[in-house]
Amino acid sequence: MILVRRTMLAATALAVLLLGARPAAAVDLTMYYPVAVGGPVTKIIDDMVSRFEKENADIKVTAVYAGNYTDTMTKAMTAMKGGQPPQLSVLLSTDVFTLMDENAIVPMDGLVTDKSWFKEFYPAFMANGQIDGKTWSIPFQRSTIVLYWNKDAFKEAALDPEKAPATWDEMAKMAKKLVKKDASGNTTRWGVEIPTTGYAYWMLQALAIENGQKLMNEPGNEVYLTAPKTVGALDYWVDLSRKHNVMPTGTIDWATLRTDFLEGKTAMMWHTTGNLTAVKDAAKFNFGVAMLPAKERRGSPTGGGNFYIFKSASPEQQKAAVKFIQWMTAPERAAEWSMKTGYVAVSPAAYQTPAMEAYAKGFPAATVARDQLEHAVPELSVHENGRIYKFVGDAVQAAVTGAQKPQEALAAAQQQADRVLRAYK
Repeated sequence: MILVRRTMLAATALAVLLLGARPAAAVDLTMYYPVAVGGPVTKIIDDMVSRFEKENADIKVTAVYAGNYTDTMTKAMTAMKGGQPPQLSVLLSTDVFTLMDENAIVPMDGLVTDKSWFKEFYPAFMANGQIDGKTWSIPFQRSTIVLYWNKDAFKEAALDPEKAPATWDEMAKMAKKLVKKDASGNTTRWGVEIPTTGYAYWMLQALAIENGQKLMNEPGNEVYLTAPKTVGALDYWVDLSRKHNVMPTGTIDWATLRTDFLEGKTAMMWHTTGNLTAVKDAAKFNFGVAMLPAKERRGSPTGGGNFYIFKSASPEQQKAAVKFIQWMTAPERAAEWSMKTGYVAVSPAAYQTPAMEAYAKGFPAATVARDQLEHAVPELSVHENGRIYKFVGDAVQAAVTGAQKPQEALAAAQQQADRVLRAYK
């Protein structure tokens, strides 16, 4: 009997060893995350989570791909109100006001012993997440908008393939030379494309800041859509298609623009640096990456997602979530994430790792978006963000399709935004 019992205990111990069973007191975490770029992002996340779990056997992380940023925010908020919310999530850095208004998240300050950790990240990436003296989120998959250009197309058009346009005027002039037509007069290659779906507010904000205009105030209860320089930014965007004839009229889809560029249907595109590695891996031509061109100044809003911890998580889960976030954003992992995706590594220390230094030396485009942080501004972030983004997106669509003049379209969006934001003043 004793022999049988010992044999059973030994077998159980062996099973635990072989199966890698987690400790009885393991903490379970569910994390929602979005994908808004090309490349095998889900596989990269799964691999990183697996490695974290091997180093931290007392924490189990279930990473749930939840669609694009909008889908992920909707699913997280629905889960919060309907029963089974995640303990942490990667959401837009700009969702912070909405998450605070919904009492959905907790500030990191009370969960972190050493507050100097917050200073390890680029200030430009911390700007959206720090409000009223508290830190509500931690940067992860962060970006700026950059200009991609086809060097082979530039060479074919007798343009310097190593020189991207530095100003709005230069971009319009270069784009005219890059337009290509077939024998029937149909355009087979456009000079430039700026996406008008998905994140139209982001592109408008880039154009506005380059024209010297901020789009929102710090309390997040005002937007400046009818400011003359905002209108001027949308005028230029529309003029690229309707006056200069270097961009398609109507809608340019965020999701398919990278394919247009890779297939040679446009010689230049404005897109997130988060697509950089996907472009690098798929391009069959020489390409370059540059900061966005300037009007009054250079500039791009920051973009992308931050880690948030939900209030509904238990104290043990919140503590485990901080440990996971610290692991995911450590310099070595931040560098790895940047190299595998194209997103900006979120700390200066990441760019000082041997792996990142070697990568950037062989592929200088990897540092363009980071260098643009010097000219970056916080992404448009206000209360009722989702609704405001829709108002701006609708205005851009109305303008580029010719349904309304830019000034009329932005006036309508401003009126709608003012009505929504009045409650937060």
